[in-house]
Amino acid sequence: MRIKAAHKMLRNLLWATSKHDLYLMQNYSVMHWSSLVKRGKEVINVAMPVLPTLKYPGSFSRSLSRVQVSTMAVKDNLIVAGGFHGELICKYLDKPGVTFATKIATDDNAITNSVDISYSSSGSMRVMTANNDALIRVFDADNFKCIDNFSFPWSVNDTSVSPDGKLLAVLGDSTECLLADAQSGKEINKLKGHLDYSFASAWHPNGQIIATGNQDTTCRLWDIRKPSNSLAVLKGQMGAIRAIRFSSDGQHMAMAEPADFVHIFDSQTGYESGQEIDVFGEIGGISFSPDAEALFVGISDRTYGSVLEFNRKHHNRYLELLF
Repeated sequence: MRIKAAHKMLRNLLWATSKHDLYLMQNYSVMHWSSLVKRGKEVINVAMPVLPTLKYPGSFSRSLSRVQVSTMAVKDNLIVAGGFHGELICKYLDKPGVTFATKIATDDNAITNSVDISYSSSGSMRVMTANNDALIRVFDADNFKCIDNFSFPWSVNDTSVSPDGKLLAVLGDSTECLLADAQSGKEINKLKGHLDYSFASAWHPNGQIIATGNQDTTCRLWDIRKPSNSLAVLKGQMGAIRAIRFSSDGQHMAMAEPADFVHIFDSQTGYESGQEIDVFGEIGGISFSPDAEALFVGISDRTYGSVLEFNRKHHNRYLELLF
């Protein structure tokens, strides 16, 4: 199984929903890979016309074709993919066909940079999109109506919602990262310390720590209770930090550079100890399994494209390469 990414800036094209189930991009297909049967199955074909099944009065759902997927997310039976021309595709894995599809932005450079699936503080599932047109859009995952949008002074490269659904991390073409109210989009705090533009974020499961990845080759960790200074600065080897993930137990954090290097840190040591995984090729995504027992790394290199699985060893290192 090969993962293929077409854009060197975006690295969210691999998601694990169990230790044995992966969703990833392969050419113009969103694929499901089962490590138990060693077989892949196409979930969405975006080269052919994408015909949404959800239609209601006032809906702006529409058919799409030949979508070049720029980012994706999978959570609780919902898969969401964004496209290079502002597309948004949503599919429930237990239902036939694509539920919702549309172009949420029409600017020439309105790429959907990231999508996030979360629950609001009231418990409703929402989809948030971050686009180059400087907007975050909020969709109700029940009917996919756009219920809000938040405007910012720069292109938004990434957004993620805190585990309790109350805070929104906003990162983009700015040295500052923002914490905003997830309901209103109103700015609460600025996170200052990065030297360049930011592209990735992830929340610790406890909801108190947010990690941000930047073009300055660092990942900074912030305690939202004391946001004036970063808690730690973790440096990569060569490139920007394009993807960040926490394990479900919060013990480990993984961050990926655009190519060749994935770094894993132990949160229980204050992120001072960890390991470096040296692979070969561009990295299309990283994902911990929900049980925190495996780390998957997608290699999107044209020649060496593959998915690597690292099994957790319980002296706290992900070293055993399974395939």
